[in-house]
Amino acid sequence: MSSYLCAIGTANPPHRIPQLQIADFMASALELDEAGTRKLRALYRVSGIGQRYTVLPDYGRPPGEFEFFPNTPGLEPFPGVGQRMTQYRQHALPLSVQAVKNCLAQLPEVEIASITHLITVSCTGMYAPGLDIELVAALGLPGNVQRTCVNFMGCYAAVNALKLADAFCRSTPGARVLVVCTELCTLHFQKSHEDDHLVSNALFGDGAAAVLVQSQPATTGPSLALAGFHCGLEPEGHTDMAWHINDFGFEMTLSSYVPRMIQQGIGQLTRQLLQDLPVQLADIRSFAIHPGGRKILEAIEQALGLTAHDNRFAYHVLREYGNMSSATVLYVLRELMRTLTPADAGEPVLSFAFGPGLTLEAMLLTVAYEVNAKNVDGIVSVEKVKDVAVPSS
Repeated sequence: MSSYLCAIGTANPPHRIPQLQIADFMASALELDEAGTRKLRALYRVSGIGQRYTVLPDYGRPPGEFEFFPNTPGLEPFPGVGQRMTQYRQHALPLSVQAVKNCLAQLPEVEIASITHLITVSCTGMYAPGLDIELVAALGLPGNVQRTCVNFMGCYAAVNALKLADAFCRSTPGARVLVVCTELCTLHFQKSHEDDHLVSNALFGDGAAAVLVQSQPATTGPSLALAGFHCGLEPEGHTDMAWHINDFGFEMTLSSYVPRMIQQGIGQLTRQLLQDLPVQLADIRSFAIHPGGRKILEAIEQALGLTAHDNRFAYHVLREYGNMSSATVLYVLRELMRTLTPADAGEPVLSFAFGPGLTLEAMLLTVAYEVNAKNVDGIVSVEKVKDVAVPSS
């Protein structure tokens, strides 16, 4: 039995701030001198990001007009974890609901009462009773829907959620799994001159993505069969990408060595993913790579022999939204799915995401259309690619 990603919905907060305007906010908040401001703006210019979305309008406002941060020199007293979590509780639910409605609007055949499982994903806020329970009430989900929370795993967490969804669909006939990734990264701005914090402040934005996974393709449009997963660890990067809760929010460590470590490990990760599947890297023309940053995308291209065109969906998401942690790779898959046609049925899609550990997650998906469902056995419709098929598990 196979499982299929049938639709992806997304949602962003209303505040869309140009990247260089955020740089000006940061320079003022960090009280940088003229030379420091030039260096910071240069960092933001080369980030590959044009704009980001945030639940906090302060990033686009001049000092003296802030709503969340204090209107004082140096933003003192700097907001603590409690204040940031209050904002998370206020904004996470409506953003999540918007993403779910966007997802299910693409699947008119799916009734909300037919959802059997709910998986919520976030690393930027936690509370209990949590977002999962609030979504049950807000969406009118059945009270007996099976709920699972994937918390604090970072940017690769959506892949773990899809693994769970795949397992639920394979073990429970008729399962319909709703996955909701909601990240409010901009709540965790750190007023620090450390390089790791300067880079993190330059990358992350807010967004939510919702996915429906079930045991058959959608009746209209493309679906993506979940064909295989593989997780790798690079212990050398244990301290180079990390995520800690401290007094003034959640602190991201993101060192300049991360792209090099991903470049060293991505080839082996790909080989291990594909070794038990009848697909070679040379067979793959579609990629959905988590845009952790421009340098990470370039490092993967060098390691796997890809072009910027191969990575176009990731660059688009990075430019338009920045890095939204776990939701980001789903935005990339959404952009890819928008380009698919029935002629692509059976085509493999290779996807990666990365996070603390240093963790490298890989998954293989294949394009499926309901018209080809009778030919789908495992990962692919043999109508399109006759030499790629995986036995039903």
